[in-house]
Amino acid sequence: MRVIIGSLGEPCITAGTLIVLFVGYVLFWTGVRAEGAMDGQIDRLRAEWTRGGGRARPVAEAEPPRAYAPGEPFAIMYIPRLGATWHKPVLEGTGTGTLKKGLGHYAGTARPGETGNFAVAGRRRTYGDPFKDVPRLRPGDAVVPADGTTWYAYRIGKQPYRTVPTDAAVPGPVPRGPGYTGPGRHLTLTTCDPERGHGHRLIVWAHLDATQPVDTGQPDALRR
Repeated sequence: MRVIIGSLGEPCITAGTLIVLFVGYVLFWTGVRAEGAMDGQIDRLRAEWTRGGGRARPVAEAEPPRAYAPGEPFAIMYIPRLGATWHKPVLEGTGTGTLKKGLGHYAGTARPGETGNFAVAGRRRTYGDPFKDVPRLRPGDAVVPADGTTWYAYRIGKQPYRTVPTDAAVPGPVPRGPGYTGPGRHLTLTTCDPERGHGHRLIVWAHLDATQPVDTGQPDALRR
Protein backbone atom coordinates (compact mmCIF):
# COMPACT_ATOMS: atom_id res chain seq x y z
CA MET A 1 0.00 0.00 0.00
CA ARG A 2 2.80 2.42 0.88
CA VAL A 3 4.41 1.71 -2.48
CA ILE A 4 1.14 2.47 -4.26
CA ILE A 5 0.60 5.68 -2.29
CA GLY A 6 4.19 6.72 -2.93
CA SER A 7 3.91 6.02 -6.61
CA LEU A 8 0.74 8.11 -6.83
CA GLY A 9 2.03 10.89 -4.62
CA GLU A 10 4.94 11.95 -6.78
CA PRO A 11 2.85 12.50 -9.94
CA CYS A 12 0.26 14.42 -7.90
CA ILE A 13 2.96 16.68 -6.45
CA THR A 14 4.40 17.22 -9.91
CA ALA A 15 0.98 18.00 -11.35
CA GLY A 16 0.24 20.42 -8.51
CA THR A 17 3.54 22.18 -9.04
CA LEU A 18 2.82 22.56 -12.75
CA ILE A 19 -0.63 23.97 -12.02
CA VAL A 20 0.80 26.52 -9.59
CA LEU A 21 3.44 27.54 -12.14
CA PHE A 22 0.80 27.89 -14.86
CA VAL A 23 -1.45 30.03 -12.66
CA GLY A 24 1.55 32.18 -11.79
CA TYR A 25 2.32 32.59 -15.47
CA VAL A 26 -1.25 33.58 -16.32
CA LEU A 27 -1.68 36.00 -13.42
CA PHE A 28 1.79 37.49 -13.21
CA TRP A 29 3.96 36.97 -16.24
CA THR A 30 1.24 37.77 -18.80
CA GLY A 31 0.64 40.95 -16.83
CA VAL A 32 4.31 41.90 -16.98
CA ARG A 33 4.42 41.26 -20.72
CA ALA A 34 1.16 43.15 -21.29
CA GLU A 35 2.35 46.18 -19.33
CA GLY A 36 5.47 46.26 -21.49
CA ALA A 37 3.37 45.91 -24.65
CA MET A 38 1.00 48.71 -23.61
CA ASP A 39 3.88 51.02 -22.72
CA GLY A 40 5.39 50.27 -26.12
CA GLN A 41 2.15 51.15 -27.90
CA ILE A 42 1.93 54.45 -25.99
CA ASP A 43 5.55 55.33 -26.78
CA ARG A 44 4.91 54.53 -30.43
CA LEU A 45 1.82 56.76 -30.55
CA ARG A 46 3.53 59.67 -28.86
CA ALA A 47 6.49 59.41 -31.23
CA GLU A 48 4.18 59.42 -34.26
CA TRP A 49 2.23 62.39 -32.93
CA THR A 50 5.44 64.30 -32.27
CA ARG A 51 6.74 63.64 -35.79
CA GLY A 52 3.45 64.42 -37.49
CA GLY A 53 2.12 67.13 -35.25
CA GLY A 54 -0.72 64.79 -34.23
CA ARG A 55 -1.56 61.59 -36.09
CA ALA A 56 -5.33 62.04 -35.97
CA ARG A 57 -7.29 65.01 -37.22
CA PRO A 58 -10.20 66.82 -35.54
CA VAL A 59 -13.58 65.27 -36.18
CA ALA A 60 -14.96 68.55 -37.53
CA GLU A 61 -12.68 68.60 -40.59
CA ALA A 62 -14.54 68.31 -43.88
CA GLU A 63 -12.33 65.57 -45.31
CA PRO A 64 -13.16 62.16 -43.76
CA PRO A 65 -10.27 60.82 -41.64
CA ARG A 66 -8.63 57.62 -42.76
CA ALA A 67 -9.85 54.35 -41.27
CA TYR A 68 -8.03 52.89 -38.31
CA ALA A 69 -5.80 49.95 -39.23
CA PRO A 70 -6.75 46.68 -37.49
CA GLY A 71 -4.58 46.01 -34.47
CA GLU A 72 -2.99 49.46 -34.59
CA PRO A 73 -3.08 52.06 -31.77
CA PHE A 74 -4.79 55.40 -32.38
CA ALA A 75 -5.54 56.92 -28.96
CA ILE A 76 -4.56 56.93 -25.31
CA MET A 77 -7.29 56.69 -22.68
CA TYR A 78 -7.11 58.25 -19.21
CA ILE A 79 -9.49 57.52 -16.31
CA PRO A 80 -8.59 59.67 -13.28
CA ARG A 81 -10.74 57.61 -10.89
CA LEU A 82 -8.45 54.62 -11.53
CA GLY A 83 -5.31 56.52 -10.58
CA ALA A 84 -3.15 59.46 -11.61
CA THR A 85 -0.86 57.13 -13.59
CA TRP A 86 -3.65 55.08 -15.24
CA HIS A 87 -3.47 55.47 -19.01
CA LYS A 88 -3.84 52.79 -21.68
CA PRO A 89 -3.50 52.63 -25.46
CA VAL A 90 -6.63 52.09 -27.55
CA LEU A 91 -6.17 49.85 -30.60
CA GLU A 92 -8.50 49.00 -33.46
CA GLY A 93 -10.38 45.73 -32.99
CA THR A 94 -11.25 43.45 -30.10
CA GLY A 95 -9.45 40.22 -31.02
CA THR A 96 -7.49 38.30 -28.41
CA GLY A 97 -4.12 39.42 -29.77
CA THR A 98 -5.20 43.07 -29.75
CA LEU A 99 -6.48 42.98 -26.17
CA LYS A 100 -3.09 41.66 -25.05
CA LYS A 101 -1.61 45.03 -26.05
CA GLY A 102 -4.21 47.42 -24.70
CA LEU A 103 -7.86 48.36 -24.97
CA GLY A 104 -9.79 47.42 -28.10
CA HIS A 105 -12.09 49.64 -30.17
CA TYR A 106 -15.18 47.87 -31.50
CA ALA A 107 -14.78 48.12 -35.28
CA GLY A 108 -17.64 50.00 -36.87
CA THR A 109 -18.46 52.09 -33.81
CA ALA A 110 -17.80 55.82 -33.63
CA ARG A 111 -14.40 57.44 -33.34
CA PRO A 112 -13.63 59.59 -30.27
CA GLY A 113 -15.85 62.69 -30.29
CA GLU A 114 -18.05 61.58 -33.16
CA THR A 115 -21.83 61.35 -33.04
CA GLY A 116 -22.59 57.73 -32.24
CA ASN A 117 -21.07 55.31 -29.76
CA PHE A 118 -17.31 55.09 -29.22
CA ALA A 119 -17.21 51.54 -27.81
CA VAL A 120 -14.10 50.08 -26.15
CA ALA A 121 -13.36 46.67 -24.59
CA GLY A 122 -10.70 45.72 -22.07
CA ARG A 123 -9.65 42.72 -20.00
CA ARG A 124 -10.50 42.65 -16.33
CA ARG A 125 -8.04 39.87 -15.49
CA THR A 126 -4.78 38.74 -17.15
CA TYR A 127 -2.73 40.66 -19.70
CA GLY A 128 -2.32 43.70 -17.51
CA ASP A 129 -5.83 43.79 -16.00
CA PRO A 130 -6.58 47.18 -17.59
CA PHE A 131 -10.26 47.19 -16.57
CA LYS A 132 -9.85 45.39 -13.22
CA ASP A 133 -11.16 48.40 -11.29
CA VAL A 134 -14.05 49.34 -13.59
CA PRO A 135 -16.57 48.59 -10.79
CA ARG A 136 -15.09 51.58 -8.92
CA LEU A 137 -16.37 54.00 -11.56
CA ARG A 138 -19.21 56.28 -10.51
CA PRO A 139 -21.60 58.75 -12.19
CA GLY A 140 -19.78 61.97 -12.97
CA ASP A 141 -16.36 60.34 -13.33
CA ALA A 142 -14.34 61.34 -16.37
CA VAL A 143 -13.09 59.08 -19.15
CA VAL A 144 -10.70 61.01 -21.37
CA PRO A 145 -9.25 59.60 -24.61
CA ALA A 146 -6.75 61.67 -26.62
CA ASP A 147 -5.88 61.11 -30.28
CA GLY A 148 -2.87 63.38 -30.73
CA THR A 149 -4.80 66.54 -31.56
CA THR A 150 -7.75 66.58 -29.15
CA TRP A 151 -8.75 65.63 -25.61
CA TYR A 152 -12.28 64.18 -25.45
CA ALA A 153 -13.74 64.42 -21.93
CA TYR A 154 -16.65 62.01 -21.42
CA ARG A 155 -18.72 61.87 -18.22
CA ILE A 156 -20.20 58.67 -16.85
CA GLY A 157 -23.95 58.89 -16.43
CA LYS A 158 -24.90 55.78 -14.44
CA GLN A 159 -23.49 53.01 -12.30
CA PRO A 160 -21.85 50.08 -14.19
CA TYR A 161 -24.48 47.84 -15.79
CA ARG A 162 -24.38 44.02 -15.99
CA THR A 163 -25.59 42.13 -19.04
CA VAL A 164 -24.91 38.99 -21.11
CA PRO A 165 -22.17 38.77 -23.78
CA THR A 166 -24.77 38.36 -26.54
CA ASP A 167 -26.40 41.73 -25.83
CA ALA A 168 -25.68 43.25 -29.24
CA ALA A 169 -27.36 46.55 -28.35
CA VAL A 170 -24.56 47.51 -25.94
CA PRO A 171 -22.22 49.01 -28.60
CA GLY A 172 -25.10 50.27 -30.77
CA PRO A 173 -25.22 53.89 -32.04
CA VAL A 174 -27.80 54.68 -29.33
CA PRO A 175 -26.85 52.33 -26.46
CA ARG A 176 -29.70 50.53 -24.75
CA GLY A 177 -29.63 50.68 -20.98
CA PRO A 178 -28.35 54.07 -19.85
CA GLY A 179 -31.54 55.91 -20.81
CA TYR A 180 -30.28 57.55 -24.00
CA THR A 181 -33.23 58.09 -26.34
CA GLY A 182 -31.60 59.56 -29.42
CA PRO A 183 -28.35 60.17 -31.26
CA GLY A 184 -25.54 61.69 -29.26
CA ARG A 185 -21.82 61.44 -28.63
CA HIS A 186 -21.66 58.39 -26.38
CA LEU A 187 -18.89 56.19 -25.00
CA THR A 188 -19.24 52.55 -23.89
CA LEU A 189 -16.68 50.53 -21.90
CA THR A 190 -17.10 46.74 -21.68
CA THR A 191 -15.31 44.08 -19.66
CA CYS A 192 -15.90 40.60 -18.26
CA ASP A 193 -18.01 39.91 -15.18
CA PRO A 194 -17.37 38.35 -12.72
CA GLU A 195 -13.73 39.33 -12.39
CA ARG A 196 -12.46 35.82 -13.08
CA GLY A 197 -15.25 34.68 -15.39
CA HIS A 198 -16.83 35.26 -18.76
CA GLY A 199 -20.54 34.62 -18.11
CA HIS A 200 -21.56 38.28 -18.20
CA ARG A 201 -20.32 41.70 -19.23
CA LEU A 202 -19.93 44.81 -17.10
CA ILE A 203 -20.83 47.95 -19.01
CA VAL A 204 -20.09 51.63 -18.37
CA TRP A 205 -21.76 54.37 -20.41
CA ALA A 206 -20.75 58.00 -20.73
CA HIS A 207 -21.53 61.05 -22.86
CA LEU A 208 -19.19 63.64 -24.37
CA ASP A 209 -18.91 66.61 -22.03
CA ALA A 210 -16.13 68.70 -23.60
CA THR A 211 -13.24 68.73 -26.07
CA GLN A 212 -9.95 70.58 -25.94
CA PRO A 213 -6.93 70.81 -28.27
CA VAL A 214 -3.95 68.93 -26.84
CA ASP A 215 -1.62 71.88 -27.44
CA THR A 216 -3.53 73.91 -24.81
CA GLY A 217 -2.51 71.56 -22.01
CA GLN A 218 -4.36 68.95 -20.00
CA PRO A 219 -8.11 69.39 -19.59
CA ASP A 220 -9.67 70.04 -16.21
CA ALA A 221 -11.29 66.60 -16.37
CA LEU A 222 -7.89 64.97 -15.72
CA ARG A 223 -7.43 66.95 -12.52
CA ARG A 224 -10.68 65.86 -10.91
